[in-house]
Amino acid sequence: MTTPSISVNSLAPKAEKKPFVHELHGLQREDSYAWLRAENWQEVMREPAKLAPDIRDYLEQENGYCEAVMADQKDLKRQLFEELKGRIKEDDSSVPSPDGPWLYYTRYEEGSQHPIFCRKGRDGVSGETVLLDGNKEAEGKGYFQLASCVHSPDHRYLAYSVDEKGSEYYSLKVRDLETGAELDDLIENTSGAVVWAGDNRTVFYTVLDENHRPSKVLRHLLGDDENLDVLVYEEPDAGFFVGVGKSESGRFIQILAHDHQTSEVHLVPASAPTTAPAVVAVRQTGLEYEVSDYDDQLLILTNADEAEDFKICTTPIATPSQEHWQDRVPHQPGVLILSLLVFEGFMVRLERVEGLPRIVITSFVDDQEHQISFDEEAYSLGMSGGYEFKTTSLRFSYSSLSTPSRVYDYDMASRERVLRKEDEIPSGHNPEDYIVRRVMAPSHDGALVPVSILYRKDVELDGKAPLLLYAYGSYGNAIPAGFQRNSFSLVDRGFVYAIAHIRGGTDKGYGWYKDGKMLKKKNTFLDFIAAAEHLIAKGFTSAGRIAAHGGSAGGMLMGVISNQRPDLFKAVVADVPFVDVLTTMSDPSLPLTPPEWPEWGNPITDIAAYEYIRSYSPVDNVTSQGYPNMLVTAGLTDPRVTYWEPAKWVARLRELKTDTNLLLFKTNMSAGHGGASGRFERLKEVALMDAFLLKVFAA
Repeated sequence: MTTPSISVNSLAPKAEKKPFVHELHGLQREDSYAWLRAENWQEVMREPAKLAPDIRDYLEQENGYCEAVMADQKDLKRQLFEELKGRIKEDDSSVPSPDGPWLYYTRYEEGSQHPIFCRKGRDGVSGETVLLDGNKEAEGKGYFQLASCVHSPDHRYLAYSVDEKGSEYYSLKVRDLETGAELDDLIENTSGAVVWAGDNRTVFYTVLDENHRPSKVLRHLLGDDENLDVLVYEEPDAGFFVGVGKSESGRFIQILAHDHQTSEVHLVPASAPTTAPAVVAVRQTGLEYEVSDYDDQLLILTNADEAEDFKICTTPIATPSQEHWQDRVPHQPGVLILSLLVFEGFMVRLERVEGLPRIVITSFVDDQEHQISFDEEAYSLGMSGGYEFKTTSLRFSYSSLSTPSRVYDYDMASRERVLRKEDEIPSGHNPEDYIVRRVMAPSHDGALVPVSILYRKDVELDGKAPLLLYAYGSYGNAIPAGFQRNSFSLVDRGFVYAIAHIRGGTDKGYGWYKDGKMLKKKNTFLDFIAAAEHLIAKGFTSAGRIAAHGGSAGGMLMGVISNQRPDLFKAVVADVPFVDVLTTMSDPSLPLTPPEWPEWGNPITDIAAYEYIRSYSPVDNVTSQGYPNMLVTAGLTDPRVTYWEPAKWVARLRELKTDTNLLLFKTNMSAGHGGASGRFERLKEVALMDAFLLKVFAA
């Protein structure tokens, strides 16, 4: 394996430059590769074959170049794929979830790509019934993804949603579980979410507008033509999304309208689905809340009254508006309440303190409170309520960077914990072979950035080890320090694996998020750079021995750090990267742009936001300098980060970069934001990344 020569790079595609200028606030920006955005992009999302020939030709040239450069890694890619696949239990199944007389679960068969949805009798006598076999549904389709798969309360029907393009336009279908027959009911262009009303005949669902925004909630009665469906709620604000769900008790259909900083909940009695939705609290900019119900009360998780890390309030169902809210769990700065689950006798909250999660359980009977936590330096917790409200059983999961996921059933009354499942690693895995560490990296302003680290015990921390540093850092999404089975192909080859819990996520509370958005966004990038420098200072690696990895908004991070500190990184992997930030945020006709303004700022109306975004937007800041080895991916039908963003970025990098390092661009021509469908096909994309990194680090 050798460093690619100039002659190899001379084979790289060169995108044609066509003059084009963006003008806003009297300021101009040249965009010579704007032509890569298809004029009929909305049509292409639904029918990829309608992509303009010149754009398709360029993308396929890039794909061909990527394949040619990586041809010498063909055997390694195959080996890596088998390794990755070997860590998946092929005939796996979930822990069954009880609901009335049935136990519901999903399972996989050996060699299959998609889940099989099943149930069996809770009495132990009734055998398995296959409700939906994803593999049969996917036959003959280039792409297939299941979203919702929800049975009716009386267990008679199954509503499910499928995407066959990767564009996240889902078709909603209904199956009669008694006969196995598909009903004639078929609803197109939904967001995938579906909720049953209590009458077992009515479903609520959301539909997408022309800009791929979930904007309406409709009500469908089984047997009716789709055109007869009733509009229940329509969101007039182009900056808001609409979702639909159901409270834990099953009493209420919930309609949630929200952007990234404001929410509004409407309730419909599940037993009376034709009732008009009633608002809980009218939206106020910056007010976020979620709703559960217990007895005659609503329980509200909210940031009201400057509760930055959230608190829990109660209010009578009859008078739900904010003036009636009373604190039940007061706000504690630095203790972020992530989520709330309510059962008939218990309230359960998942919290994060200094980057580590814990579960807190409160009895409604006597208000006694206790916690579930673990002792490792870095770990992940998750919890789920299941189908049943009248139960003392809580299901939660635990994992760490070295410990595969374990699923427990916890009796909230007796406080007994039962291990129901531990993920198997068929190819073998011994947690004792690895060390998990957590360090705090001082950033540019003194803020301490948590970094979770995994490496083999036999790796010497002398600065010579290669290191893969991953981060996201946007939308308040925290990256859990949980088991990442795909990391071990590199870790077992001597890599240190690290996650930087940078600002823009909520890893250290909601303030950690606010300090990494809008006009404080640069903290996200500086935190990542600080994490890299701290890992170097502590001997985990050295400058030029780091691979940086991020996707989507994390891919934007990859673009920024490539422009600002290319000296730190040997390689950068950017998956579906959001890199043309200023152009996208200046175009309200694009998917999701108005809802994104609270995250990034609105450069159309605010020149300060325009100038700030322009100062870091990756495409706008590519310069004539050396760059790390780079692998960039895209999805042709991606509605979240449109394919032309990474395409334009790569074209500009090819034009200006002065080095002979690899720059590879791979577009999945039949998938969207999540990459290939199927649990094994996705591993081929991981194998490509690993082979790319091993190639460049061996040079």
